[in-house]
Amino acid sequence: MSSIDTPAEVPRPRTAARPAPTTLTWVTLALMTTASVASLRAAPTMAVYGLACVFLYLVPAIVFLLPTALVSAELASGWNGGVYRWVSEGLSKPLGFLAVWCQFAMTIFYYPSLLGFVASTIAFIVDPALASNGPYTAIVIMVLYWTGVWISSRGTKALAGLASWGLIIGTLIPGTLLVVLGMVFLGQGNPSAAPMTAANLFPQWTGLASLVLIVNNFLSYSGMEMNAVHVSSLKNPAKEYPRSMFLAMGLVLLIFILPALAISWVVPADQLSLTAGVMQAFDAFFSYFDIGWLTPIAAVALVSASLGGMLTWLAGPSKGLLEISRQEGYLPPFLQKLNKNGIQQNILATQGVVTTVIALGYALLPNVSSVYWIFSVITTQVYLIVYLLMFAAAMRLRKTQPDHPRGYRAPALGTLCVVGLLASLAALCIGFVPSSQFGSGSVWSYIAIVGGGLVILGLLIPWAFLRFRKPSWKTSPATTPSEGEQA
Repeated sequence: MSSIDTPAEVPRPRTAARPAPTTLTWVTLALMTTASVASLRAAPTMAVYGLACVFLYLVPAIVFLLPTALVSAELASGWNGGVYRWVSEGLSKPLGFLAVWCQFAMTIFYYPSLLGFVASTIAFIVDPALASNGPYTAIVIMVLYWTGVWISSRGTKALAGLASWGLIIGTLIPGTLLVVLGMVFLGQGNPSAAPMTAANLFPQWTGLASLVLIVNNFLSYSGMEMNAVHVSSLKNPAKEYPRSMFLAMGLVLLIFILPALAISWVVPADQLSLTAGVMQAFDAFFSYFDIGWLTPIAAVALVSASLGGMLTWLAGPSKGLLEISRQEGYLPPFLQKLNKNGIQQNILATQGVVTTVIALGYALLPNVSSVYWIFSVITTQVYLIVYLLMFAAAMRLRKTQPDHPRGYRAPALGTLCVVGLLASLAALCIGFVPSSQFGSGSVWSYIAIVGGGLVILGLLIPWAFLRFRKPSWKTSPATTPSEGEQA
């Protein structure tokens, strides 16, 4: 994800008095959006394609990022409660549950892929050879995840600050350093590992497999709908929100594209690890400039960003799912129980058991990059269900509730929704085509793993909860989340 994001949103009861709304400038909102979306974790995936990564980032930005940002802004300015409220009002409550479930379920595969990146980064501090060691990666994933569960279960309040500093220390500073070193490297006459000519602006066409990496970029841009809740804080939403989103899109593209190019300048594609690629580039640059002592410092910075994001996300989506389930009875009482700190520990523990099983994939499958890629694709597939439902709900709400007050009305909403729907559906289908990152494994095995993950996690499990739920599963609502948890 990139940073896949912010926690899922839930309905809030009305209160007698509302505090005065906080005013945001459109530039501030653009920076907030950039902070929640941008990440260095996906850079190695695109660096494989060299200069063509510019094209591979621009296409999903136009057909997915922009429609998502504008459509979700209209929904957020008219209906509070996030994607559950939008889909429930526009389609149905069961589909609203499916949407909020998928927001939560995508994290089950997101955490192993994120912590796989952390494990490979830590390896450069201890022993770079461990970066491709499956059992080592599996152990690190399990230890870090359960440590995160323990921290989250204690109701720590400093997690948001940790994530904010993680963005600066682990994304902006390392990303800038990587690009500057790369430009100096080329400026001194060194050849680029990837050709940088006009002939390389587009990826080589080898059939549908050539389009597969675009799918991973859909996940890189996901989470834009969460920031739409701030649209009402702008002085003139109709003019300022589109301006903010275009600025954010430009900043996000720079943060995604430039580090990916810098990696491609120094690490040949056939030697690039999808999990350790950022550290491979830093290691190569630091060795060239004879400042190898900075390698462990860069690794610690990257790890801090990833762990800060993981801790913030760990309790967020599950909190949203819990609130909806307590009100509507979607989950059995066991999963609705809170510990003494008011944290949904049973949900986190159950998720941890599944995450542990998934982490064993790193130990059992021979290629760490292949496992990382598969988990990334499944994460994207599950999350795309949310966007399919959101675009469909937006079109229906414009027809069924045209006079409902909206602080912002997206221009050409129908066109935006159709483009977003088609792009999401195409990405969902293309995700079943294995890319070169899957290695030489069986195509049918790949389809079975990705399809199984999508159907079981994204469809069968929520269907089972809806099919077998009982009236007794409804409990009194948990503590109302704060604005920070909603936005």
